[in-house]
Formats: sequence, C-alpha cells, structure tokens
Amino acid sequence: MLNNAFYCACRPKIRNFAEIFNLQMRLFFILAMCLLPMAAMAQGVWERPDTGKETVGRQEEMKAEKPNPDAKYLEGAVPEVDGKVEWKLDMDVPGKSADQIYADILQCFTDLTKTENQIEGSSVALVNKAEHIVVATIREWLVFTDKFFMLDRTKFYYTLIAYCKDGHLTVTMGRISYRYEEGRSSDGGYVYKAEEWINDENALNRKKTRLLPGSAKFRRNTVDRKDYLFSVIREAVTQ
Repeated sequence: MLNNAFYCACRPKIRNFAEIFNLQMRLFFILAMCLLPMAAMAQGVWERPDTGKETVGRQEEMKAEKPNPDAKYLEGAVPEVDGKVEWKLDMDVPGKSADQIYADILQCFTDLTKTENQIEGSSVALVNKAEHIVVATIREWLVFTDKFFMLDRTKFYYTLIAYCKDGHLTVTMGRISYRYEEGRSSDGGYVYKAEEWINDENALNRKKTRLLPGSAKFRRNTVDRKDYLFSVIREAVTQ
C-alpha cells in the first residue's frame, strides 16, 4: 500500500491525449535534429563513380558538331578526267547566239590575261571563230601568304578552253602545273603537276577527312581560284 502511494506521487502527471501527442512530437523533432548532420555527411560522401564515358561522350559530341574548315576542299573537290585534273563549267545562256557568247568569252579571257597577277606568256593563244572556240593559256601568280616581310607564292599555269553554242557555254580548266620557289632553291625550285600534287590520291589522307601538309595550300588556293574564274565567266556571258 505504501509502495503504490510512492509510485503515484513520483509518476509524471499526463492529463490528456493532447499532452501525450505534444510530447511525442518534441521527441521526434529532437531525434530528427540529431540525424540531420549524419544525413548531410552521407550525402557528401556517397556519389556515383565517374567512369569517364560521359566525358568522352561530350568530347565526341563537340568534335562532331565542330565544322571542318576544309570540308570544301576534301574528296571530290578536284575532279579528274582520264587521269588529268580538269574542271568543267557547263551553263545555259538563254537568248544569246553562239557568236554573242563567243565575243563575250573572247573579251573575258583577254581581260584576264591583263590582270595584275599575270606573268609573261599569259595570252589568248588560239581562236576558232567558225567553231566558236577560244583557248587561253594562263601564266599567273598564285599567292598563299602576303604579309610584312613574308611572301609565299607559286607560278600557276593552266589552260582555259571555251566552247560556245547557241544558248550554251562549256568551259574547261585543265593542264594545271606549278613552279614553286624557283628563286629560293639552289636546284631551281620545284615543278608540280596537278595530277601528282593536288588530286585526291596525293593531297588527302587515307580516310579522305583532311588535307596533307605541303600540298594543302596548293589545293585550297587552286579550288578557290577556279571558283573565282568561273564566277567571272558566268557574269561575262549573262550581262
């Protein structure tokens, strides 16, 4: 009887259910606060291992997205006909006769041989007025670099042949060769034929994805020069 009285006096007096609930919530809050630092520490320690695949994948994507500045000069940019490098311009010229186109081309080729970069020997070599054919043998400087105290260029030889018909024009550019460093080298410089220097076989790597050192500048500048000449010819006969 005495023991029961002592127990009742020492026991906490919890009067109702709300007080029990509040006590439980306080205990839960204290426990949560104790576990929070452990959770943060676990989050900072455990992570997904880096296998390197994601980094490699991103690098490959960047390479794939980056355009190739030499794309214009890769496979197919320098065509060959019967083993010889040759470009062809084939275009309709509506409303003009063969005589008119012939006159336009003769003037265009003559003007070309008088431009600043021409070398002695550049001329309209042959004409056939009856067949409406004009042949120009061009000798000019092809400049790679022209900077202060640095001039890198080559003599550039090629032949233009124009075939004129009523309402149509065909121009070929072929017989291409280079004379490089004639005044710099003790052996008189280097002579390159296009078929041995700028064609796909000799100027591109095996995968045809990049230009090879040495011939790269010749191939780039020759393609650019061809594009310019054909644009001048188009303009001459369509005015």
